[in-house]
Amino acid sequence: MELRTLRYFVAVAEELHFGRAARRLHLSQPPLSRAIKHLESDLGATLLHRSPAGVTLTDAGHVLLAEARALLDHADRIRAKLARTTITVGMLGDHGAARLAAAFRRKHPQVEIRVRETDLTDPTCGLRTGQVDVALTRGPFDESGLKTLVLRQDPVGAVLRRDDPLAGREQITTDDLAGRDWFQFPDGTDEIWRNYWNGGRPRTGPTVRAVQECVQSVLWNGSVGLAPLGHDLGELVVVPLADMPPSPVVIAWTSDEPLTLDFVEAATRAYR
Repeated sequence: MELRTLRYFVAVAEELHFGRAARRLHLSQPPLSRAIKHLESDLGATLLHRSPAGVTLTDAGHVLLAEARALLDHADRIRAKLARTTITVGMLGDHGAARLAAAFRRKHPQVEIRVRETDLTDPTCGLRTGQVDVALTRGPFDESGLKTLVLRQDPVGAVLRRDDPLAGREQITTDDLAGRDWFQFPDGTDEIWRNYWNGGRPRTGPTVRAVQECVQSVLWNGSVGLAPLGHDLGELVVVPLADMPPSPVVIAWTSDEPLTLDFVEAATRAYR
């Protein structure tokens, strides 16, 4: 069975008339009739009852019509996916993605890569709402319904002002920060994500949505928050926390479209 022949059959089955189906397909009637007879011979089943008034479907014809519609619809979706020329990537933070960007561009020079930066309230970068095709983000967060792959594990530390009494320590613990105000995320933020960045316990403090708001909160109010080690925060320091598990750099996606899977593969190689 060829897809073209199945399209011919669906047209005849829906029109119930060879002449109308031929006009719909922009064909003459004789090659259409030959194609349907060849299909019946190939399947070993009579698909249509022919009469001067038109045609009717046999039981086998009804079965093939349902299956052919599903198969043709799937083939159309495959074509649409392969023809895509854009991919939207959600980004939360800076994860050193230069190697990934270069590798993906080399394989797909004609693809437009759209980047959507998100704030700290959505670690999936809009993946669940369909705003992005793939997210390069940071965990931990609720991964239900998502496909994820850990690319790297980053230790974290406390973000402090340089004049903070704890700023000169080689490392501290979350108990050293007891009683201080911490960054808070707005209501509705992923609970797993919120709990991790609050050091595993309820905290009080100013509500923030973006990294720059965190920085300003520390500078002006002396608030405490967490950040991956190695980040350049200007006048601030990040002191390693001995009792905090690392934060994973994660790539997440929902649909195994060819372009998305190519991006995931490129990310896996770039971060290896």
